[in-house]
Amino acid sequence: MTTPILAVVGRPNVGKSTLVNRIIGRREAVVEDRPGVTRDRVSYDAVWNGRAFTVVDTGGWDPDARGLAERIAAQAEVAVGIADAVLFVVDAGVGITDADEAVVRILRRSGKPVILAANKVDSERAQADAYGLWNLGLGEPYAVSALHGRGSGDLLDAVLRALPEAPEQSFEEVGGPRRVAIVGKPNVGKSSLLNKVAKADRVVVDDAAGTTVDPVDELIELGGRPWRFIDTAGIRKRVKEASGQEYYASLRTNTAIDRAEVAVLVVDASQPFSEQDQRIIATVAEAGRALVIAFNKWDLVDEERRYYLEREIERDLVRVPWAPRINITARTGWHVDRLVPALDAALAGWETRIGTGALNAFLGRLVAEHPHPVRGGKQPKVLFATQASTAPPTFILFTSGKLEASYLRYIERRLREEFGFVGTPIHLQQRPREKRKR
Repeated sequence: MTTPILAVVGRPNVGKSTLVNRIIGRREAVVEDRPGVTRDRVSYDAVWNGRAFTVVDTGGWDPDARGLAERIAAQAEVAVGIADAVLFVVDAGVGITDADEAVVRILRRSGKPVILAANKVDSERAQADAYGLWNLGLGEPYAVSALHGRGSGDLLDAVLRALPEAPEQSFEEVGGPRRVAIVGKPNVGKSSLLNKVAKADRVVVDDAAGTTVDPVDELIELGGRPWRFIDTAGIRKRVKEASGQEYYASLRTNTAIDRAEVAVLVVDASQPFSEQDQRIIATVAEAGRALVIAFNKWDLVDEERRYYLEREIERDLVRVPWAPRINITARTGWHVDRLVPALDAALAGWETRIGTGALNAFLGRLVAEHPHPVRGGKQPKVLFATQASTAPPTFILFTSGKLEASYLRYIERRLREEFGFVGTPIHLQQRPREKRKR
């Protein structure tokens, strides 16, 4: 990263994610009034007084934790290792706990500058409680209320004094790494796939469904090129039907799909297709993003399951026969190397452009071979067509009348047979000719 990094750490439920949202000035981190919502280290861009820096939100840090909480704490410790400065958040109303003192010992060993934030100071009485945090030996505690914004300006001024100046940036390079969103139901192996391609324990993985809550960005080099992978929360139900943490996680997953160029739908190959899988496919297609389908947990698929899986693909993937499919086992890394060729094919199709001359010559042959059926004594025709844009390929058909949906699907199928368009939806727009007034 070119900007200095600030890691935000502390015990569970002290208000770290709320404070992160206050620092970056927008509601990005998922917040709920219960401990353990944030699990991974999640990076956000922030600006204060004209200086840019990166804020890394972390899960609750308890050095004595076990199981899932232990892996969450490990991610917080990694965040401290990569940071230029650390913002240590303490609940002023609770005061100093044994866990806080254990974290302070780790922070001292890191040698990083530490800013102490006494959070949940919403009154003068709570202000007095904040003074007791001098005993931690980290210097002045900055009394703040992440919920109401009290004291946040003074805290950010202290953060800028602790962070190094950002290096001069070069704007010569154009484009940047391709953006890939990893989507799917809960517990299908999305985070395991990210960890495998990153060759590190970048995100927390657990057998419990719904471990990932916030989308996690990671810059990864694959095939000699940089890629930006976005691990997302599992989509259980429609956004309108979700509530609480699940609602905000679903919103951020949809936002991650919109930010990406290609989505990798991870499916548990050992289980039948579900309504959620179909809904995610529809969401990606409607967003106009390229699509790759990864059948994960292939080591659990026996001969009988393969037989039924082939029937399910014919029945349930009839809307996206154009999407490249790969079989992988993210846990062991089996055939994960097939991901890059599939992504390249999908992105190439997503950015394919057909010349106007070649497109109209093709449509002329198509209409001559298979004209639109006559309806009500009228037969609409395609007069002219042009490709308006790529990413996704969008075509405008100028017609003598409105074409039926079945004929539009026929045109799309023939376009794919002629020009490829692997891994991408195609958008067809028709503009019927207006009748001339006498």
